[in-house]
Amino acid sequence: MAQCKNDGNSIKIEGGRPLHGSVRIQSSKNATLPIMAACLLIPGKSTLKACPDITDVAYMSRLLECAGAGVEISPAPTGIDISITAGNITNCRLPSRYVKAMRSSVILMGALLGRVGEAYVDYPGGCVIGERPIDLHLSGLEKLGAQIWIEGNRIHAYADELKGACINFPFPSVGATQNIILAAVTAKGTTVIKNAAREPEVTVLCEFLNKAGADITLPESFWTEGRLIINGTPLSRLCATDFDMIPDRIVTGTYMFATMAAGGSIKLENVPIEQLYSVWAIITKMGGSITYDDEKKTLAVSAPEKGRLKNIEFIETDVYPGFPTDLQSQLMAAAAIARGELTIKESIFSSRFKIAEELRRMGADIRTDGNTAIINGVAALTGRNVIAHELRGGAALAIAGLAASGITTISDISYINRGYQDIVGDLRCLGAKISYE
Repeated sequence: MAQCKNDGNSIKIEGGRPLHGSVRIQSSKNATLPIMAACLLIPGKSTLKACPDITDVAYMSRLLECAGAGVEISPAPTGIDISITAGNITNCRLPSRYVKAMRSSVILMGALLGRVGEAYVDYPGGCVIGERPIDLHLSGLEKLGAQIWIEGNRIHAYADELKGACINFPFPSVGATQNIILAAVTAKGTTVIKNAAREPEVTVLCEFLNKAGADITLPESFWTEGRLIINGTPLSRLCATDFDMIPDRIVTGTYMFATMAAGGSIKLENVPIEQLYSVWAIITKMGGSITYDDEKKTLAVSAPEKGRLKNIEFIETDVYPGFPTDLQSQLMAAAAIARGELTIKESIFSSRFKIAEELRRMGADIRTDGNTAIINGVAALTGRNVIAHELRGGAALAIAGLAASGITTISDISYINRGYQDIVGDLRCLGAKISYE
């Protein structure tokens, strides 16, 4: 199994130091996990290169092994290489321990149905950020011909034969889109998904599967209406392939907002610039400066040289290409010390303002009401002992700690380790005084 690079249970930060230096962005967590699941469909040995060395990847590796796949992990210059051999998938009952540990485990339902026609899993777990129903996953699989039984907290899905269907999502769910793609790849006939999610993590999954022999088309209407076409391919025609992982846009955005909060100027290497325009726009409006070197593929990010960061008036999280919910907490941390008032409307997940209470303990002025938070920027934050309640909120507390005076200690960093390969090492490369404890 993959191992993360920290050796502590908390993170200690001495704030008040502007960031300077450069760091290379890790590969994408949200792209790696569904592609790992897709390897269950391929009766051969596929190698995924430069995957992030994080706990969610470790959990997914274990789940694949429990299903009967062979998983080999080796160090890479950045991250880890994962070779997955799925010649003999023998088990459709996945252990609760790993399924409940992360939300992305739910996409194994589509992969197992596509490979062996059956899946038996618990409701998925992961971060506690409000209700995250999987109704769209289950209804989509049923339209492909799967029978679904729910027994307590367990889900049993079975299909003698999956058949193509037209599936129109009422909401462009990333996970549901990925699950239906995985099930439909080997289904008989053609599947058309309408209002599919358009996130990069969806398009790169299609790219991987097509490289392995699948027949997935993203017509021009995909980019405007989310229309996606999957022509079923016999399992025997899918072949093993090697694949390079894409950079992580959320980690990139995290370090961009860290610079805005702490001050200074940094360079980020291996950046998915085409995925970051909504973040670029907000940081520019807040007074930051961004330049991209297309030849060197590096992004330079600078906080305002004179005066404080300034808040924009309003931002609403949205599906891609809108502002991502996974960067909402990081924006909140930076906005907490900016001039003026920012209103954030969270439109994707409920209860994603758990970080607000921790930030208030550090001196922030934040009011929440349902899915809306109002941040009135203060002149300074003060270091405190705080708790990470979920993945992105934990990273946002690190941002607040960088900007605060004194010492900030973040506990329960297991959440942060689910998505950040080595957040302490990265921030240390940028000049932060930070360590695992």
